[in-house]
Amino acid sequence: MRRSLAHVALVVRDYDEAIGFYVGKLGFDLVEDSYQPEQDKRWVVVRPGADGCSILLARASDAHQARYIGDQARGGRVFLFLRTDDFWRDYRAFRDQGIEFVREPKAQPYGIVAVFRDL
Repeated sequence: MRRSLAHVALVVRDYDEAIGFYVGKLGFDLVEDSYQPEQDKRWVVVRPGADGCSILLARASDAHQARYIGDQARGGRVFLFLRTDDFWRDYRAFRDQGIEFVREPKAQPYGIVAVFRDL
């Protein structure tokens, strides 16, 4: 049996704000945005490319979940990692979109790394 990771849920403050960031600024594809009336929420899926794992943008449904917006992984670690075929092209494009980098690009044995602030 072959398995793969389909989605990673990310708790967000607002669906449209998150779509604006991930699609509008980072250039992800909006895969799905469907209203779920029985739960009064939306099923919003974005993906950085044609295949691979997607991010399910899940609006916080209560105060407990809202506390974790921006601190999903806890412990202050980087939570999600993006791979690109052209680091400098994407780095410049993100900067042009106003993405705030909290760690500037640095060459590591495994590639060039930079850390930006998400929502």
